[in-house]
Amino acid sequence: MDALQLACDLVAVPSISATTNQDAADIVLSALQRDGFETERLAYDDPNRVRKVCIVGRKGNGNGGLAYFAHTDVVPAESWSISAHGPFVPTVRDGKLYGRGSCDMKGSLAAFVAAAARVPAHELISPIYVIATADEEIGFHGARHVVDQSELYRELVGGGARALVGEPTELQVVYAHKGGYGIRVTSRGRAAHSSTREGINANLAMIPFLQEMKQIHDESMTDPRWLHQEFEPPWISWNIGINDHTAAVNITPPQSVCTIAFRPMPGQDPELLIERARRAAERQDLEFQVTWRLPPLYTDPDSPFIHELLELTGTTRPHTVAFGTDGSIFSEIPRIAVCGPGSIRQAHTDDEWLSLEQLERGVDLYQQGIRRWCTRN
Repeated sequence: MDALQLACDLVAVPSISATTNQDAADIVLSALQRDGFETERLAYDDPNRVRKVCIVGRKGNGNGGLAYFAHTDVVPAESWSISAHGPFVPTVRDGKLYGRGSCDMKGSLAAFVAAAARVPAHELISPIYVIATADEEIGFHGARHVVDQSELYRELVGGGARALVGEPTELQVVYAHKGGYGIRVTSRGRAAHSSTREGINANLAMIPFLQEMKQIHDESMTDPRWLHQEFEPPWISWNIGINDHTAAVNITPPQSVCTIAFRPMPGQDPELLIERARRAAERQDLEFQVTWRLPPLYTDPDSPFIHELLELTGTTRPHTVAFGTDGSIFSEIPRIAVCGPGSIRQAHTDDEWLSLEQLERGVDLYQQGIRRWCTRN
């Protein structure tokens, strides 16, 4: 199986998270089935009633083995900057594969599927698993669906499989990443011409709430409870957004919305900040909603699994990253790390690309991992 051709086939499918990913998922399904994988096709409808599909496959039998996790959805490409071709026209030029999702993370997925195809089933003494989710970019709904519905996932957890999340790390070993929490707070007013008595400005109740949120922001930059020196940056990135959605300056805003996103790290209790923000909202009679909760991922950097990965990659030190992955949802797997081809600096860009050198190195690395943990070799 050719990794570049499979990557091109996947990039050619515009599986933006707001739309269905069925066609991309079915390309993965077909590739796995051609290689003799037993498969599950797990379909569900997202909150907007858009059909999404996750694929789970297994080749080989027994306990242990290696599980690989990826996602088939991509971010939008409305600001694509390459005039010669569109974002969903995979194009190889100057040693790079261009296209939305080439780096994040269809190229990585193609690399692992190609690596698995290089290891015949009769050589396996432990299984290879491939899990391709949906909605990773907008809430990890697909990963949660796999945890709830996949029999093969329950099998790999029970069998003690090692796990790799193939997000772009330039094939460096990542043992930990930050989590992600979201808050939405809404103040209600009444629209009217600002020259009259009829309006209620929703921003007025929001202002004291924002003052408290700034206090949390400032504290989070210096309070040791919210700092973690293994990460860069070492703070939780308490990010405050505000919008009253009012089109004219002479209308009293009927609604004011504050959004907060922050990135807790291992050993921290984000619920303390959630409750502090909730109490601040209640004091102003504001609507309060936690929009998502994603715990951080952490594997002991001195564990045998991380040392084995360092040996495979030929590197000496594992790393942390500030972005999140599906790995947070798969917390039942104790031996899990992030390692994939490509750089996060190319992910989500308006000229997204993956170097062919990284793609091939990814195939080789994944094949080494399969042979180490799934065969007698």
